[in-house]
Amino acid sequence: MFLTRSEYDRGVNTFSPEGRLFQVEYAIEAIKTSEGVVLAVEKRVTSPLLVSSSIEKIMEIDTHLGCAMSGLTADSRTMIDHARVEAQNHHFTYNEKIKVESVTQAVCDLALRYHADPSGTFMQYDAKAIGSGSEGAQTELQEEYDKSISLVNAETLSLKVLKQVMEEKLNNTNVQLASITPEHG
Repeated sequence: MFLTRSEYDRGVNTFSPEGRLFQVEYAIEAIKTSEGVVLAVEKRVTSPLLVSSSIEKIMEIDTHLGCAMSGLTADSRTMIDHARVEAQNHHFTYNEKIKVESVTQAVCDLALRYHADPSGTFMQYDAKAIGSGSEGAQTELQEEYDKSISLVNAETLSLKVLKQVMEEKLNNTNVQLASITPEHG
C-alpha cells in the first residue's frame, strides 16, 4: 500500500517513493536590497481543516532580525527561541543589537540572507531560494537580481518567483511576505 502525498507531507524524515522530503521543499526566498531585506514564503495548507492564517513561516528574532523557515514550524521553534535569547543576552550585556552573523553562528552552533542547512553549515547570499522549485527560483533570481534593486522591486520579484514555483495560485492566504530595514526593523 502506498501513502498519498499528504501522508508523506507530515514528517521531515518520511521519504516519498521519489525520495523527496516534502516538508523541507516548500518555497522560501530572501532578497537583499540597499534599503533592507525581503523574506517571502509559501504557506502550504496540508489539510482542509487547517486554518491558513494560523501558519507562520516568518518570525521576528529581534527588531532588526527576521527568519523565514520551510518545513514543519515546530522543528524551527528551538532554533528561533535560541536566536531570540542570544539577541536579548547580547543587548543586555553590550547595550547594542547583535550582528546577523553572530546570531546565525550561535544558532548553527546548536544546529536573512544567511542559509543554514540541517548540518549547521551557513552561507551568506544576496538572493536565495530554497525548497520546492528552488532550482528554477534560484535561476530566476540570478537573472533578475541586481545589487541596486529597491525594496519595493525586491518584494515584487519575490512574489513573481513564488508565483512561478508554487503549485497553487498565489493569494494572500498562502503567502507570507516581510521586509526588514535598518530604520524600522
